[in-house]
Amino acid sequence: MSRIQSEKTVTATPLDEGIQLLNDLSKEELIAIIVDDAKNWLAHDGLWFQAVEKVHGMEAAIDADREAWRSFTVLEAKRIMARLGLEPGGGIPALVECLKHRLYARLNLQESLEITGNRALFRMVDCRVQSARKRKGLADFPCKSVGVVEYAEFARTVDPRIETRCLACPPDAHPDEYWCAWEFSLAVD
Repeated sequence: MSRIQSEKTVTATPLDEGIQLLNDLSKEELIAIIVDDAKNWLAHDGLWFQAVEKVHGMEAAIDADREAWRSFTVLEAKRIMARLGLEPGGGIPALVECLKHRLYARLNLQESLEITGNRALFRMVDCRVQSARKRKGLADFPCKSVGVVEYAEFARTVDPRIETRCLACPPDAHPDEYWCAWEFSLAVD
Protein backbone atom coordinates (compact mmCIF):
# COMPACT_ATOMS: atom_id res chain seq x y z
CA MET A 1 0.00 0.00 0.00
CA SER A 2 1.24 3.53 -0.68
CA ARG A 3 2.65 5.77 2.03
CA ILE A 4 -0.54 7.81 1.86
CA GLN A 5 -3.51 5.62 2.64
CA SER A 6 -7.13 6.48 2.08
CA GLU A 7 -9.54 6.39 5.01
CA LYS A 8 -11.67 3.97 3.00
CA THR A 9 -11.96 2.95 -0.60
CA VAL A 10 -14.18 5.40 -2.44
CA THR A 11 -16.41 3.84 -5.06
CA ALA A 12 -18.18 6.37 -7.20
CA THR A 13 -21.82 5.95 -8.01
CA PRO A 14 -23.42 7.69 -11.00
CA LEU A 15 -24.33 10.56 -8.67
CA ASP A 16 -20.73 11.09 -7.52
CA GLU A 17 -19.80 13.42 -10.39
CA GLY A 18 -17.42 15.36 -8.16
CA ILE A 19 -15.39 12.21 -7.55
CA GLN A 20 -15.71 10.75 -11.05
CA LEU A 21 -14.29 13.82 -12.74
CA LEU A 22 -11.07 13.47 -10.75
CA ASN A 23 -10.25 10.13 -12.39
CA ASP A 24 -9.35 11.69 -15.74
CA LEU A 25 -7.28 14.61 -14.46
CA SER A 26 -3.50 14.91 -14.61
CA LYS A 27 -1.34 15.17 -11.52
CA GLU A 28 -0.91 18.90 -12.16
CA GLU A 29 -4.67 19.40 -12.42
CA LEU A 30 -5.23 17.46 -9.18
CA ILE A 31 -2.61 19.55 -7.36
CA ALA A 32 -4.27 22.74 -8.64
CA ILE A 33 -7.62 21.51 -7.28
CA ILE A 34 -6.09 20.71 -3.88
CA VAL A 35 -4.54 24.18 -3.63
CA ASP A 36 -7.76 25.84 -4.79
CA ASP A 37 -9.81 23.83 -2.29
CA ALA A 38 -7.45 24.96 0.49
CA LYS A 39 -7.92 28.59 -0.64
CA ASN A 40 -11.70 28.11 -0.59
CA TRP A 41 -11.49 26.64 2.92
CA LEU A 42 -9.43 29.61 4.14
CA ALA A 43 -11.76 32.10 2.44
CA HIS A 44 -14.74 30.52 4.18
CA ASP A 45 -12.91 30.61 7.51
CA GLY A 46 -12.18 34.32 7.04
CA LEU A 47 -15.69 35.21 5.91
CA TRP A 48 -17.20 33.27 8.81
CA PHE A 49 -14.92 35.13 11.20
CA GLN A 50 -15.80 38.53 9.70
CA ALA A 51 -19.53 37.78 9.91
CA VAL A 52 -19.26 36.95 13.62
CA GLU A 53 -17.03 39.99 14.20
CA LYS A 54 -19.53 42.31 12.45
CA VAL A 55 -22.43 41.16 14.64
CA HIS A 56 -20.70 40.41 17.96
CA GLY A 57 -17.32 42.18 17.89
CA MET A 58 -13.70 41.08 17.62
CA GLU A 59 -13.43 39.48 21.07
CA ALA A 60 -16.49 37.28 20.54
CA ALA A 61 -15.27 36.32 17.06
CA ILE A 62 -11.87 35.29 18.43
CA ASP A 63 -13.57 33.30 21.22
CA ALA A 64 -15.76 31.48 18.68
CA ASP A 65 -12.78 30.93 16.36
CA ARG A 66 -10.70 29.46 19.17
CA GLU A 67 -13.48 27.00 20.05
CA ALA A 68 -13.96 26.02 16.40
CA TRP A 69 -10.21 25.37 16.09
CA ARG A 70 -10.23 23.33 19.31
CA SER A 71 -12.40 20.76 17.48
CA PHE A 72 -11.21 21.20 13.90
CA THR A 73 -7.50 20.78 14.61
CA VAL A 74 -8.13 17.42 16.35
CA LEU A 75 -10.26 16.25 13.44
CA GLU A 76 -7.63 17.38 10.93
CA ALA A 77 -4.82 15.63 12.84
CA LYS A 78 -6.79 12.38 13.08
CA ARG A 79 -7.58 12.40 9.34
CA ILE A 80 -3.98 13.13 8.42
CA MET A 81 -2.76 10.34 10.69
CA ALA A 82 -5.26 7.89 9.19
CA ARG A 83 -4.20 8.88 5.67
CA LEU A 84 -0.54 8.34 6.57
CA GLY A 85 -1.21 5.13 8.49
CA LEU A 86 0.08 6.62 11.77
CA GLU A 87 -1.09 5.73 15.25
CA PRO A 88 -1.01 8.23 18.14
CA GLY A 89 2.28 8.26 20.00
CA GLY A 90 4.69 8.72 17.11
CA GLY A 91 6.58 11.52 18.84
CA ILE A 92 8.23 14.51 17.20
CA PRO A 93 8.95 12.76 13.86
CA ALA A 94 5.22 11.98 13.41
CA LEU A 95 4.24 15.55 14.33
CA VAL A 96 6.71 17.07 11.87
CA GLU A 97 5.35 14.82 9.12
CA CYS A 98 1.71 15.59 9.97
CA LEU A 99 2.36 19.35 9.93
CA LYS A 100 3.37 19.00 6.26
CA HIS A 101 -0.10 17.64 5.42
CA ARG A 102 -2.29 20.33 7.01
CA LEU A 103 -4.49 22.53 4.84
CA TYR A 104 -2.32 25.47 5.85
CA ALA A 105 0.70 23.71 4.37
CA ARG A 106 -0.94 24.07 0.94
CA LEU A 107 -1.18 27.86 1.33
CA ASN A 108 1.52 29.12 3.68
CA LEU A 109 5.28 28.79 3.71
CA GLN A 110 6.30 26.91 6.84
CA GLU A 111 9.42 25.24 8.13
CA SER A 112 10.42 22.80 10.83
CA LEU A 113 13.87 23.38 12.31
CA GLU A 114 16.13 21.98 15.00
CA ILE A 115 14.40 18.60 14.77
CA THR A 116 15.59 16.02 17.28
CA GLY A 117 13.91 12.98 18.78
CA ASN A 118 12.37 15.09 21.52
CA ARG A 119 12.10 18.64 20.15
CA ALA A 120 11.25 20.63 17.03
CA LEU A 121 10.87 24.29 16.22
CA PHE A 122 8.09 25.16 13.76
CA ARG A 123 7.76 28.54 12.06
CA MET A 124 5.18 30.06 9.76
CA VAL A 125 7.46 31.93 7.37
CA ASP A 126 4.68 33.39 5.24
CA CYS A 127 1.08 33.41 6.45
CA ARG A 128 -1.48 34.13 3.75
CA VAL A 129 -3.79 35.94 6.19
CA GLN A 130 -1.08 38.09 7.78
CA SER A 131 0.59 38.92 4.46
CA ALA A 132 -2.75 40.09 3.02
CA ARG A 133 -3.28 42.34 6.05
CA LYS A 134 0.22 43.75 5.67
CA ARG A 135 -0.38 44.53 1.97
CA LYS A 136 -3.56 46.39 2.97
CA GLY A 137 -1.69 48.41 5.61
CA LEU A 138 -3.55 46.69 8.48
CA ALA A 139 -2.09 45.65 11.82
CA ASP A 140 -1.20 42.01 12.39
CA PHE A 141 -4.21 39.86 13.15
CA PRO A 142 -4.01 38.89 16.86
CA CYS A 143 -4.18 35.11 16.37
CA LYS A 144 -2.06 33.95 19.33
CA SER A 145 -4.91 32.75 21.58
CA VAL A 146 -6.34 30.74 18.67
CA GLY A 147 -2.90 29.44 17.68
CA VAL A 148 -2.11 28.25 21.20
CA VAL A 149 -5.22 26.04 21.13
CA GLU A 150 -4.77 25.02 17.49
CA TYR A 151 -1.13 23.90 17.70
CA ALA A 152 -1.34 22.38 21.18
CA GLU A 153 -4.41 20.28 20.32
CA PHE A 154 -2.96 19.21 16.96
CA ALA A 155 0.31 18.13 18.57
CA ARG A 156 -1.44 16.40 21.48
CA THR A 157 -3.61 14.45 19.02
CA VAL A 158 -0.51 13.19 17.20
CA ASP A 159 1.13 12.30 20.51
CA PRO A 160 -0.35 13.09 23.94
CA ARG A 161 3.19 13.47 25.34
CA ILE A 162 3.98 16.49 23.16
CA GLU A 163 3.98 19.88 24.85
CA THR A 164 3.59 23.07 22.83
CA ARG A 165 5.07 26.46 23.62
CA CYS A 166 4.44 29.64 21.66
CA LEU A 167 7.68 31.49 20.94
CA ALA A 168 6.05 34.35 19.02
CA CYS A 169 2.64 34.98 17.47
CA PRO A 170 0.72 38.20 16.81
CA PRO A 171 -0.09 40.33 18.67
CA ASP A 172 3.41 39.51 20.03
CA ALA A 173 6.32 41.11 18.25
CA HIS A 174 8.01 38.82 15.75
CA PRO A 175 11.02 39.14 13.45
CA ASP A 176 10.49 39.89 9.76
CA GLU A 177 11.54 36.35 8.75
CA TYR A 178 8.45 34.67 10.23
CA TRP A 179 4.95 35.40 11.57
CA CYS A 180 4.77 32.85 14.36
CA ALA A 181 7.01 30.23 15.93
CA TRP A 182 6.18 27.21 18.07
CA GLU A 183 8.33 24.83 20.05
CA PHE A 184 7.20 21.22 20.37
CA SER A 185 8.85 19.01 22.95
CA LEU A 186 8.30 15.47 24.07
CA ALA A 187 7.53 15.36 27.77
CA VAL A 188 9.80 12.94 29.57
CA ASP A 189 8.51 11.01 32.55
